[in-house]
Amino acid sequence: MSIINNILIYKEIDNVAYLTLNRPKAQNALSTDLLENLLTELKKIELNKSIKVVVISSNGKNFCSGHDLKELAIDKRKERFKKLFQLCSEVMMKIVKLPKPVIASVKGTATAAGCQLVASCDLAIASKNSKFATPGVNIGLFCSTPMVAVSRNVNKKQTMEMLLLGNLISPLKAKEIGLINQIVENDKLESKTMDIANKIASKSAATVAIGKEAFYKQLEMGLEDAYRYTSEVMTINMLKQDAQEGIDAFLSHRDPEWEK
Repeated sequence: MSIINNILIYKEIDNVAYLTLNRPKAQNALSTDLLENLLTELKKIELNKSIKVVVISSNGKNFCSGHDLKELAIDKRKERFKKLFQLCSEVMMKIVKLPKPVIASVKGTATAAGCQLVASCDLAIASKNSKFATPGVNIGLFCSTPMVAVSRNVNKKQTMEMLLLGNLISPLKAKEIGLINQIVENDKLESKTMDIANKIASKSAATVAIGKEAFYKQLEMGLEDAYRYTSEVMTINMLKQDAQEGIDAFLSHRDPEWEK
């Protein structure tokens, strides 16, 4: 199934949803319309039981240049700025809270809110021609909202270096500091991302949803609270049908059959 509009392409292959940013002439900048489209599709995906994994990619040479500066220059009212940044934050939080893994498939540059989008995804696979930056400081607009996502992937010193210098970093550097997971040849990006998405989609969707939610919640807790919380989560998980099936399948040396 494929739905195409002028700024976002939706494809569904097997149990994977593919969302493709489609503003190549604008370097896939996150206009209000594009953010609204992303939020709408993510909400639909959340309710679609057949979808187990989401991939966010782009058309054109670059992944995403961040907010659309031309749009920001048109309407300079405080209320307009506040609404836009809150909408962007809502999209990023929806990715994190979505009970399905989200993979960024990154080619070319991902800057500012585009880098935020990469950091918000659960996994990020990048091509060798990719580059990353939070360059807002260079134009007098510090990347304050992007730093929320980046600082939850990257340590303090490296995050502050990105924020204060605003320089583009290589995929090797991005992998070294924990912003991305893997680097692949440019022409292998799509197939590699699809392989990873399909492998995750073969797991129990209920188990993955439980695990993703617990992962992000425990990160915000102290050590004792995190262990108390995750012990409760594992108890709940253990009582689920898929856990019983998975353990029985393992002991019986057969493939598990997950609940749909």
